Order: sequence, then structure tokens, then C-alpha cells
Amino acid sequence: MVKRSRSRRMAEGTWGLVLLSRVVGAWALILLLLASGAWDSWKTAQYLVLTKGHERGTMTLAHCADSTCTGPFSPKGSAVARPEVRISLPVRHHVGDRVPVVVEPDSDTVVRSGWGGFFFSWVPLAGALLLAGIVAGGALRMRRTGWTLAGLGAALVGAAFLLL
Repeated sequence: MVKRSRSRRMAEGTWGLVLLSRVVGAWALILLLLASGAWDSWKTAQYLVLTKGHERGTMTLAHCADSTCTGPFSPKGSAVARPEVRISLPVRHHVGDRVPVVVEPDSDTVVRSGWGGFFFSWVPLAGALLLAGIVAGGALRMRRTGWTLAGLGAALVGAAFLLL
């Protein structure tokens, strides 16, 4: 048995606490990233996933600025027609295009529906997955888990890009 000094034994015990705090901190950061990404995505996705009671229809783009377009809303079913609604579009559209939308309750703001709108609403979660993949691969040295998380995030962003 090797006899070690008192300071050496304390340093070894402290090193274990440093490793434990690094692992706990990294997992806390990963969970925080994923929870905040899912929360931010759900603000928009709830109108597309929980469809009961929401007004659906199409919007004809009448005026487009940098990333916001306005135009009349044509209802589908029992929805009410509106002379002007506002939508935030991530890509350029042309005046006169018709976009399928869902109206947010008690507002004149609409959200793009269909597969493109569905995947676009989950882009904040995709960004969180990409960042969580970096943390898992770097801080935790869990490379497969990191690549899996980053791959899921990249696939989600790619799907939104292709379907918009």
C-alpha cells in the first residue's frame, strides 16, 4: 500500500467532485436546452397539432415586407372571413400566392399549416437538439449520443427547409 500525503488524498477526492459536477452540469444544460426548445416550438405548433376549435383556411398574400405578409383570410368550413391577417414567413413569397393557414385565437395573426408549417414550427427544438448534441459530444464525451441529437436536429431543419 502506497502512503500518500494528506494534501494528495484531498486533491483526489476533490477531483471526483469536479468530474461529478461537470457531468451533472452538462446534463442540466442539455435538459434546459431541450425543454426551452420544446417550449418555444409548442407556442406555434399547438395550433397545428391541436386542431379542434381553430379556424382554418387560406390567406392570399396582398403585401409582403421583409419577413411579414398581410392579406385577406378565406375561411374553410365554419371559420369567419377576415379582411386582413398577418403571417410571418421565413422565405420570400410573391404577392398573390395562397398559403394554407390556421388563425391564432383572439388575434389577426395566422400560422402556416400543412407539413411545411408543422416542421417549421419545430425549428427552435431542432436548434436545441443541435446544441445539445455539441454538449453531449464535447462535455460528456458521449459521441454517439451527440451525433444522434445533432442528426435529429439537422433532419428537422432540413425537413422544414425542403417543405417550405
